[in-house]
Amino acid sequence: MRWYWGMRIAYGVHGYGRGHATRALALLPELGRRHEVRVFAGGDAFESLHRAYGAVQIPNLGYVYQRGRLSLARTLWNNLPLLADVVRAGRHTQAIMRSLRDFNPQVLLCDCEPLTARAAGLLGIPRVSLDHFGILARCRVDLGSLDSIKSLLDRTLYLAMFGRARHALISSFYDAPPRSKRVVVIGTLLRDEVRAVRPSDGGHLLVYFNRGAEQLTRGIAKVLGSSGREIRIYGSGRVGRVGNMWFRPTSDRGFLEDLAGARAVVGTAGNQLVGEALYFGKPLLVMPERSVEQRMNAAAIVRLGVGEALAARGFTEQSLAAFLDRVDQYVEKIARNVNDGREQALRTLETWFAGIMAEKAEIRMLDEVPA
Repeated sequence: MRWYWGMRIAYGVHGYGRGHATRALALLPELGRRHEVRVFAGGDAFESLHRAYGAVQIPNLGYVYQRGRLSLARTLWNNLPLLADVVRAGRHTQAIMRSLRDFNPQVLLCDCEPLTARAAGLLGIPRVSLDHFGILARCRVDLGSLDSIKSLLDRTLYLAMFGRARHALISSFYDAPPRSKRVVVIGTLLRDEVRAVRPSDGGHLLVYFNRGAEQLTRGIAKVLGSSGREIRIYGSGRVGRVGNMWFRPTSDRGFLEDLAGARAVVGTAGNQLVGEALYFGKPLLVMPERSVEQRMNAAAIVRLGVGEALAARGFTEQSLAAFLDRVDQYVEKIARNVNDGREQALRTLETWFAGIMAEKAEIRMLDEVPA
């Protein structure tokens, strides 16, 4: 296989939470060294990627919470205009199409970003998918009967927006058999910043919520406050100290140091958070968001024996204390479940990129053959 350097790669990154951006941050230093990359991102991902990579800001699909719980109805309602823009190739999609024409990429790398996926499809740009959610749609996963039914809508929407990718790379802290030879499952994508921090046990709990202003309820805060441990909280939108709880500002370095030095992690069940916590040897007590993907992640944590999962209403002083009593048992099992997927991701992507370029070269040669 011939390897191609100096390609133009468009990279669409979904902006909700930190997982999509941190996957991109694991790959962009090496991709940027080999190729010319233009990043398109909104929301949290734009904030993380713009300074270092000059990301193009685009609109972002988001989630709506009510009384600490994800509201599916309000989420759908608030996102309807942008979803309609994707379907109808509206003004936002058209603006991205203009930017893509100007950049003229040979391939789009897409992490669950629908606007760039739609624009690339309309322009005939080959697309390679790189995300975690694809494990639900592109792999054989073990779901309970109820979640199998509930996942139908998720899988249908995902495949409608992202299903025509030339190849799909799925980054996951747990494995699952792919449904196609064009799908490859790899481990968590870990950044250089993660590797640079040395793990320790400082005794504190790291608490992280995607949307802490809604998810960190009074009940959860009361349990944390009565735990008798130092609590370092990220994602709440607050800064300062209340008793034993330290509300931390957004800070990548600070978050990694607090994660690496924690006794254990409490939070939602995002794939990237779990993967980084396991890399540092930290057991997890997760309260999955109201989604099949997060419940699937939570079930994997329990199955692998690296932590526990419960509903937010089940987070009590007793459940937290019982989890902390079992932390050492989980630590013993974590080492067998750490899988850094960055090098495999880069090798796989370069092989796929080379195949796309070779195919384009062959088509040009055929076009140039005299009739």
